[in-house]
Amino acid sequence: MTDTIIVYILFGAFLLLLLLGAPITVSLGVAALITYLSIGENPMAFVQMAFTSVGSFPLMALPAFILAGALMEAAGISKRLVDIAEAFAGPVTGGLAAATVFACMFFGAISGSGPATTAAVGMLMIPAMANRGYDRAYGSAVTASSGGLGVVIPPSIPMVIFGISGMGLQPPPEAVALHGSFQTLSIPKLFIAGIFPGVVIATCLLTINYFISRKKGYRGLTDQWSFPHIRTTLRKGVWSILAPIIILGGIYTGLFTPTESAIVAIAYTLVVGIFLHKELKWKPAMRTLETTTWITGRVLLILFTATVFGRLLVEQRVPAHIAEAMLSFTDNLYLIWAMIIVFLLFVGMFMETLAAIMILTPVLLPIMYMLGVDPVQVGIVVVCALAIGFQTPPLGENLFVASGIGGASIEEISLKALPFAAGSIFAVFIIAYFPEISLWLPRMMGY
Repeated sequence: MTDTIIVYILFGAFLLLLLLGAPITVSLGVAALITYLSIGENPMAFVQMAFTSVGSFPLMALPAFILAGALMEAAGISKRLVDIAEAFAGPVTGGLAAATVFACMFFGAISGSGPATTAAVGMLMIPAMANRGYDRAYGSAVTASSGGLGVVIPPSIPMVIFGISGMGLQPPPEAVALHGSFQTLSIPKLFIAGIFPGVVIATCLLTINYFISRKKGYRGLTDQWSFPHIRTTLRKGVWSILAPIIILGGIYTGLFTPTESAIVAIAYTLVVGIFLHKELKWKPAMRTLETTTWITGRVLLILFTATVFGRLLVEQRVPAHIAEAMLSFTDNLYLIWAMIIVFLLFVGMFMETLAAIMILTPVLLPIMYMLGVDPVQVGIVVVCALAIGFQTPPLGENLFVASGIGGASIEEISLKALPFAAGSIFAVFIIAYFPEISLWLPRMMGY
């Protein structure tokens, strides 16, 4: 059986099942199994490969970061971060919406999840914006758009998944012959590389918010900055500010791994929530366990089947064929980046971020290796581009979360979110075209 026929079977079965309404996990698994059987492979190899995919040590960071983020919301840490963001926004035009962007950056530094960031910040900020005269749909749109920072600002669950997916993919010999050896890919390095891109995206969101707020007359929270108020919020929120410092500082100094840092985050949150803030109660804590179990189970099922699907792609040299086709069309790096970003934006509109990363990483990395692009930069651009899918319909998880909190319809929020989506896309192109934005800080820190 030729490689072309095998690819037709793999993608044909996958797309057919999606059209029939099957969940993406079932579509990936069944398509891979049908392909395995059609080429005469032992189905036990399918199961063993899938089981191995969910047994890696770095993957333990996934449920731990999800639980840490949920516990921090229940422990009052997220509320104090929002208060600090509001205090610093002060008299800035559209200050409350700007505070929402800053709050999403702060909470993103401890949650690693887009919808979790939107929910935690939105519960506090969307009603506050409505009470200040902001249009509810606009307040929800700002929150949904800023929630995507939760997966760009480290720690980031999608970066963990990209790291796991990409670490097993070695650069093709042709790429090494052309460009020499490549830098290694690691999760701590991805985390460090995400800091400045997150700032770039946030800056674009803040700029767009400023011009819209000036046009609509959304004034600042106060007439001038109140330094006593800033000092008070910082004093009350000192334990909240220390959370991302401890998590990220421990990773970057080598004190513990990303997986261990997630456990440290859970322990820190329990101590702060129970003994310092005294806000972490039994029932909310139990709900965080339910949330963690549900989200983790869903992700692991996708990973279980997506790993086998991706392995089949690599074995049948699908990435190599796509790379050859793209490079025969053009070898202009900027044009190829543009095609990849547009493709990722399209995929992000219809496919869950983690599933898209697991499916596309084996395809995209070999292409970019052939062009001499650092795998860390590839990971950052992939995560940033797919994060925009959180705020674009029809999937748009952040839109549904913001709609549930604010009460505005998905259609209204989507319309108000368009300028922010455009700003985020502009930021992704800047990040792709200027690799030093992603790579300078890891290099300065010795990675």
